[in-house]
Amino acid sequence: MQYKSTRDKSISVSCAEAIKTGLSADGGLFVPESFPSVTMDEIKSLSSMSYNQRAYFVLGKFLTDFTDEELKKCVDSAYTKEKFETSSIAPLYKLNDGTYFLELWHGPTCAFKDMALQILPHLLTTSMKKTNEDKEVVILVATSGDTGKAALEGFKDVEGTRIIVFYPDNGVSEIQKLQMVTQEGNNVCVAAVKGNFDDAQNGVKKIFTDNDYKNLLERNQFRLSSANSINWGRLAPQIVYYFSAYAELLKNHEIEAGEKINIVVPTGNFGNILAAYYANKMGLPVNKFICASNENNVLTDFIKTGVYNKNRDFHTTISPSMDILISSNLERFLFDLYGGDDERIKELMSKLSETGAYEISDDVKAKMQSMFCAGYCDDSETMATIKKCSDEYDYVMDTHTAVAKAVYDKYVGETGDMTKTVIASTASPFKFNQSVLIALEDHNAVAGKDEFTLLSELAQKSRMTIPKSLYSLKDKSVVFDLVCDKDEMKQFVSDFLMVE
Repeated sequence: MQYKSTRDKSISVSCAEAIKTGLSADGGLFVPESFPSVTMDEIKSLSSMSYNQRAYFVLGKFLTDFTDEELKKCVDSAYTKEKFETSSIAPLYKLNDGTYFLELWHGPTCAFKDMALQILPHLLTTSMKKTNEDKEVVILVATSGDTGKAALEGFKDVEGTRIIVFYPDNGVSEIQKLQMVTQEGNNVCVAAVKGNFDDAQNGVKKIFTDNDYKNLLERNQFRLSSANSINWGRLAPQIVYYFSAYAELLKNHEIEAGEKINIVVPTGNFGNILAAYYANKMGLPVNKFICASNENNVLTDFIKTGVYNKNRDFHTTISPSMDILISSNLERFLFDLYGGDDERIKELMSKLSETGAYEISDDVKAKMQSMFCAGYCDDSETMATIKKCSDEYDYVMDTHTAVAKAVYDKYVGETGDMTKTVIASTASPFKFNQSVLIALEDHNAVAGKDEFTLLSELAQKSRMTIPKSLYSLKDKSVVFDLVCDKDEMKQFVSDFLMVE
């Protein structure tokens, strides 16, 4: 299978080249030339498989230039009980007769990004060998909190790679920051950027599209790539867990084969819900995709009106991984909705760059709204949802999953739709312990207490076990205390790589 750019469909590269490069030279994102189909009989067969076998099956549909042995090695190296603290890898938790949480946070950094970023280094290094790459690959990452640590953990000490992570100064939780600034590894670097996530993301994109700078790096034997969800190697593994969730529902006799489900995803960059949409294109039976946002509700407005407008106030919320106003993966979605019209996509992305806004056509909007619903909630609603779910079901969610649950509850109230529903649970509540404890009790519960006291108190309150990777932060020293302006990011990369 070949991959084409959303901004120039005449570009055609292998999956290994797409994964190695990350972003197309024209600034577009790589997408498959077509989507493979999965039959209901094949989906039924997944119910008797392990997560690794399901991943091998789904990824094999896309990574066609990988040998069976190569793909199996990538999958089995990524998804182990030791790394995920459960053999299920992505367990499905039944909340009630119609609602299920797909727990995507059992990996080493306690967030859903592990599901892709534990396998991406293996996909990338395999791709480098397959394309005879002789340069060192430099991974550039902009993070709103979770991608950074997951990428650092995945790529640390991986031969032939270096990784640089930029995160918004004062824009991540204390635990998220601690995870990044204490990172070990001889090929890693971390820096805070003065500004918000969009500033960091735009800075990384500018580096990727600066041909003179990329040529300079190539002369110094470096090649840029990305671990953000703009990289197809990040997105493809996320498709797997939606098939896995459906297979679990079949296995547990919660649904009949072919029965449609709703999928609710808390998202800022649109990648996680796009993976669900791609699973549906392949044959996964889905009734509605419900896109959940916090107060940075640019996606909610877009899905409801067809107008994407980032010219609005930026809100710092208790669900910081969704504090995003530029949703990169929307470009892939639009390319699909417009039937692969690359000229139209270039026009829309140009308008976004120049004016901060664009509007899609009425027919495309109608197509989108036939499949997608959207909603948002503020911090007080997020808190109330954590408390209510704990009181009613004795189940404690993090602040991002709570956004999804709050939006889903509103959706059911407005539509009466009782379709069986899978909610993507994207982070461990321990990553956002302060906000979760305030929701469960009050502000007095956290006053004057450090992160590790809060972890212990949340464990007691929730009767959950503190993830080892978080509690071990207590004994780690800060390695990176670097801060740079958004206009200094390129120089920061040069300094780390020692190029002039």
